[in-house]
Amino acid sequence: MDPLHDPDDEALLDPRQARDLAGLVETARLASAVVRYGMRTQVGAATVVLNQDNPLPAANHACALWGTLAEVAGTLLQLEQVFAEAGRSEAVVFASPTTVAEIEGIADDAGWRAVEELVALLHRTRQHVRGWARPAEDRDLPGIVELIADDAGLSAEGERRLLRNLGHRIDEPRSVLRVVDDQDADRIAGFVQGFVERGVGLVEQVVVRPGRRRRGIGGELVADVVEELRERGALLVAAHSEEGGTAERFGEACGFEVVYGVTAYGRRVDDLL
Repeated sequence: MDPLHDPDDEALLDPRQARDLAGLVETARLASAVVRYGMRTQVGAATVVLNQDNPLPAANHACALWGTLAEVAGTLLQLEQVFAEAGRSEAVVFASPTTVAEIEGIADDAGWRAVEELVALLHRTRQHVRGWARPAEDRDLPGIVELIADDAGLSAEGERRLLRNLGHRIDEPRSVLRVVDDQDADRIAGFVQGFVERGVGLVEQVVVRPGRRRRGIGGELVADVVEELRERGALLVAAHSEEGGTAERFGEACGFEVVYGVTAYGRRVDDLL
């Protein structure tokens, strides 16, 4: 079975098929992370992406640690130095089915800790699009940065870098930025960010202003970006959310289904240099 061309097949939940699916999704996430001045490289048994223009962990992480126990343990030590030299305060590894099953014990021995339990979601059911959303424009970018910064706790410097990165995405044909206007104020009520690469669509971020939640705006943004990603060639559409939380339930309400787990491991490295 080919996960890319059979995304509705229940066999995707099989461990072997889940690894194939995770590989496709991670490849798309890495492609998105390098827009526009990021770097993708191989460090030991892991694939690494770093992007100084984008302060978010999704653009600065390692994944797909696959090898012997010694190779994975050695890679974790290398990653500490790589992220420290890149000026990151923390090294991040996303462990999905493309990562060795023993990663928990190896990471613990190396001083890494599990910082977040996530799930990968696959879109199964199309939703009705009501036409509220529109393509983001340059004038919308400061408002988008404001919403992300409040959600992610970014510094002023992080906000400046994110604004620059979003400016690049406006001109990137694989990237989708959509917004819904606030009907009661001259600002945006919410936005969604998506990306498509080699037939894989990603719903990367959905943020709705706190005072405008529970009005259907988030669901409209997701339905809109899924349709746009499919029009740009996505054969399957995936997303990530925190396991067991509001975001997972929201994703399921938008037609997504959990297909595999992802654990984020972190290691403080700001004291290494």
